[in-house]
Amino acid sequence: MKTLLNRFQICGIVLFICGALNINAQQTEKWVSLFDGKTFNGWIGDTNKTWKIIDGALVGGSTNITVPRNEFIYTERSFTNFILSVEFKLVGTEGFINGGVQIRSQPLKNPPNEMRGYQCDMGDGWWGSIYDESRRNKTLAKPDADALNKALKKNDWNHYLIRCEGKRIRLYLNDVLMVDYTEQDPTIEQYGVIGVQIHGGGKAIASYRNIKIQELP
Repeated sequence: MKTLLNRFQICGIVLFICGALNINAQQTEKWVSLFDGKTFNGWIGDTNKTWKIIDGALVGGSTNITVPRNEFIYTERSFTNFILSVEFKLVGTEGFINGGVQIRSQPLKNPPNEMRGYQCDMGDGWWGSIYDESRRNKTLAKPDADALNKALKKNDWNHYLIRCEGKRIRLYLNDVLMVDYTEQDPTIEQYGVIGVQIHGGGKAIASYRNIKIQELP
């Protein structure tokens, strides 16, 4: 009887492990790459002068010449609820060294180089914060300074994980929660394209790679 019970227990454990592995496999399969690392397929932006593909990354800006104005490259598709994963690196030599990841945003026609919407910001004084680009033009949420300093790797590759569900936006830097923001204004749209930025006014380069998304209900 004891041996039989042990067999049942073992079978149960095996089934549990298989189930867990299956769930993990399903979660992995939900990730969809937005950038193939080789072409601009699926993206819109100034690919003649501003944006290049270098070593599998979208790269904008220069450390030799001041970037004249804000420039973005963004997805052809719009998204509402999702988890977005982006690796990024920001380096610069002088001026305003800044970039960012746009979410739930809209490209503007006047001026044509700008975007409107939430930005997961990058740069000294801006890391790990959510800024409202070309709309309310203010920081909506800022991280705890100690948490930020421990998580950030300056002049190196970092990782943003951005989770958007309904009116709630959570931003993680290198797996550390930076901000948990809930929109209170009912007139602000909660959908739009995803983009990346090199900010004007500095000798700086912003690079973005391994951009992938999980769409949520």
